[in-house]
Amino acid sequence: MENVSALELSFQMGETLLKNGAEISRVQETMERVAGAYEIDSFDVYVLTNAIFATGVEQGIEHAARMKHVPGTTIHFGRIEAVNQLSREIAQGQHTVEEAFAILKEVRALPYTKLLLSVLACAVGSACFSYLFGGGWRDALIAFFCGVALELYLYWTSRRGLSKFLTNLSASALVTFLGAVFFLLGVGENMDKIIIGSIIRLVPGVALTTSIRDFFNGDYLSGAIRMLDALLVGGCIAVGVGVVVRLLSLVTGGALL
Repeated sequence: MENVSALELSFQMGETLLKNGAEISRVQETMERVAGAYEIDSFDVYVLTNAIFATGVEQGIEHAARMKHVPGTTIHFGRIEAVNQLSREIAQGQHTVEEAFAILKEVRALPYTKLLLSVLACAVGSACFSYLFGGGWRDALIAFFCGVALELYLYWTSRRGLSKFLTNLSASALVTFLGAVFFLLGVGENMDKIIIGSIIRLVPGVALTTSIRDFFNGDYLSGAIRMLDALLVGGCIAVGVGVVVRLLSLVTGGALL
């Protein structure tokens, strides 16, 4: 293995956590735990939502490293849990640096959910939320098909590197249009319940929750960044839905109101 530095191991574990949606305090705590286990002296780390800065003295040599977070990475709780477990095992003295690097390489290669399962989960979730918010079974059925189209569209945009904001804006517009078509054909009963169920997949719940946790942990800058990100995503969803509803209302003479 080319690089067996304990400091680099700590850095890469923190990078993996940050890229996959972990809160700032978890990233910093994990890196400090690994540095302590491998006796890295004078270890200091500063973590933001888009960067990690870490310094330490390893074998009498001072090292410094910097990483810029790649935005738009999909959240992967499996990788976060695997890195957490690895850090606990390192703290208990179960792995050498080389062994930990090998395990981390496997963790970073953990696959995302298969497309078919993702589509099914999105469709069922959309239908259930539509029903829970007061929609009828017809509304839930429409939301189910909108959920299928939404997840397929999100997969398509992720393969082409479309920005997060354009993705959310266009995706919310797409499912609103599809729901409106079914509604105008007389299949659905409540247009608002169809829309609510269809866009629930886009709601930035994890980003909002993580930002609040960052605030409580005293990471105000990171919390503010993630809060702003969640608000901007929510605004894109609202614009996408609002524009389509407004245009269709003008075309149909207010049939969606």
